[in-house]
Amino acid sequence: MASQAHSLSYSGCNFLRQRLVLSTLSGRPVKIRKIRARDDNPGLRDFEASFIRLLDKVTNGSRIEINQTGTTLYYQPGLLYGGSMEHDCSVLRGIGYYLESLLCLAPFMKHPLRIVLRGVTNDQVDPSVDVLKATALPLLKQFGIDSESFELKVVRRGMPPGGGGEVFFSCPVRKVLKPIQLIDPGKIKRIRGMAYSVRVSPQMANRIVDSARSILNKFIPDIYIYTDHMKGINSGKSPGFGLSLVAETTNGTFLSAELASNPQGQGAAMLPEDLGRNCARLLLEEIYRGGCVDSTNQSLALLLMTLGQQDVSKVLLGPLSPYTIEFLRHLKSFFQIMFKIETKPCGEELKGGDKVLMTCVGIGFSNLSKTLK
Repeated sequence: MASQAHSLSYSGCNFLRQRLVLSTLSGRPVKIRKIRARDDNPGLRDFEASFIRLLDKVTNGSRIEINQTGTTLYYQPGLLYGGSMEHDCSVLRGIGYYLESLLCLAPFMKHPLRIVLRGVTNDQVDPSVDVLKATALPLLKQFGIDSESFELKVVRRGMPPGGGGEVFFSCPVRKVLKPIQLIDPGKIKRIRGMAYSVRVSPQMANRIVDSARSILNKFIPDIYIYTDHMKGINSGKSPGFGLSLVAETTNGTFLSAELASNPQGQGAAMLPEDLGRNCARLLLEEIYRGGCVDSTNQSLALLLMTLGQQDVSKVLLGPLSPYTIEFLRHLKSFFQIMFKIETKPCGEELKGGDKVLMTCVGIGFSNLSKTLK
């Protein structure tokens, strides 16, 4: 069946994960040319090769062809298989880089996915495991993906450049997804956070908490920021500290922001007080953007709406990020689906920045590889 579908061609290294994930779900082969062809160091990077190896592990019968220089990639997807596995992620990117894509694929496996990922749990580029746990998991639950076995756990923390973190992720499989109507984000009712420190003084985390609260206490009393200081083998290989904040609304929407310290030996040393204040401001900016899904999970929400039953789904988002805009173009080429996009200027009932109401009819995607019990 997959070999009959005509393959799609792209050039350049941008949005590699989007293309491979959508290719796997739609069963359409994809060919990507000119991957950093003019670079001094051409071809796929280590973290991209590691991502392709991860896709190969969770699928069965995928065909992957890479030329000698690594500038051309042909990917013919197999069936999503799942099961129990381990994967060592590249330390150049965070585990969030790999986890974001696994969150898209996990509900459609043949067997429930149980995976241990090793690498960098918190860095300055990718969403951290803490933020994905607090925002992406409740979002998946809205679509009906929920059971006892649905969990994401940080076993060990690892900071760049050494890594050494470990994360356990397990997700149940679903035959079909529920359509959603997330139109009213509600008002912010509480803020929760996690200040972590590894291989530095445990006092760092307390200093971060005090400075973040100095800004947030002006707006809302219900703030609780946990401190997490891991010792010994659980603290990974490099020192560092950081903060992730999540605001929850009355309607069960989660908006997040996070910051991590500069990696050891790179850039100027960062004061925990500055980090706490900056992270609090980032959270306020995310709340200003608003919407029912925060900017890191926009593309995940749109993908699950696309793959829903043949029924109307609606979601109210803040301003679309460039990554989401490109994702919408990819959804059109892989699934031939178009969203109706209505801008909602901020007025009496909508506070903050301008919002976008996204509406689509799901393609009725059914998980054919799910084992019949």
